[in-house]
Amino acid sequence: MADGTAADGTTAAAPLTIGAFARTSRLSIKALRLYDEIGLLRPAWTDPDSGYRYYEPGQLDRARLVAWLRRLGMPLARIRHVCDLCETDRGAAANEIREFWLRVETDTAARRELVDFLIEQLSGKDDTMPSTTQPLQVRYAALSDQGTVRPDNQDAAYAGPRLFAVADGFGERGDTASSTAIDLLRTLDAVESGDLLNVLNDAADRAHQAVGRIASEDSGTTLTAMLWTGSELGLVHIGDSRAYLLRDGRFFQITHDHTLVQSMLDDGRITPQEAESHPQRSLLVQALGTGQTSPEPQVRVTDVRAGDRYLLCTDGLSARVAEAEIRSVVEGAEGPADAVAALVELSIQAGGADNVACVVAIIG
Repeated sequence: MADGTAADGTTAAAPLTIGAFARTSRLSIKALRLYDEIGLLRPAWTDPDSGYRYYEPGQLDRARLVAWLRRLGMPLARIRHVCDLCETDRGAAANEIREFWLRVETDTAARRELVDFLIEQLSGKDDTMPSTTQPLQVRYAALSDQGTVRPDNQDAAYAGPRLFAVADGFGERGDTASSTAIDLLRTLDAVESGDLLNVLNDAADRAHQAVGRIASEDSGTTLTAMLWTGSELGLVHIGDSRAYLLRDGRFFQITHDHTLVQSMLDDGRITPQEAESHPQRSLLVQALGTGQTSPEPQVRVTDVRAGDRYLLCTDGLSARVAEAEIRSVVEGAEGPADAVAALVELSIQAGGADNVACVVAIIG
């Protein structure tokens, strides 16, 4: 390709090699090759013999927009949508960017709250802790529902004077797996525990063995549980069920999902936005009852404050209802029973495509 004269007598701009286009657009050659492969930014012409790519100067606007949106962390599929909108409706493209950034700000705020919480926990600074002469009380409720689509309920929930737990079974005997894990942990409700971490680690190991004995090879369960001592809560967590804390107007997740997608997020291979629609977002990397080796649960001890509200739930809630809606219910409910009923109703209103289990505990 070379400079030429158009039909109206004007001189056509010379095409740019991929190297020149990369320098001008501030995109790497590697990125340009990727964008060609996925249809985001095709070259104007590719040499059939050498495979070398050439671009028209008029493509620079799209390339620069791609570069700017990548700096914002926008996933490639959404960038392609925004770029396509720019060709037909620039106002709609602007709205897409605005909506994306609002979600980023919401996610950042949630992470900031978690950072503040962890700093408080690790530094040991908590001037608002109540006196030991005024022991804290806890109110609690648990509820599980089959939903409107599944033929049976493989989720289980339990709340007692000391133990709160949810489990999400899967596979041919998922219902048995989840109920077995919960039943084994219920023994902790009746006895005073020693060291919380050791007690919970041992309970998780015994639950894994018990589920393994009764479940088929493709069956297992998640488990998220908290053990109350009167001044502390011990947490044990395996899988993608979750625990959340509402404290001083902040609401954040205190467990870490044991999923393939979460591992990819941790490694920086995908963005949070890409994780939402990833086809393997429900694939577990840890669960009870599967495999020959015991899982490595997340175990921690958390100080509590008067006014804290804890939510344990399966992904029948967390994966189908927006976090803002969940927070609104946990924050606004008069008591635990009202909260779990409203949360289950939210899951059903979202389609009820999965079983759901919730526990809410309010410290006061």
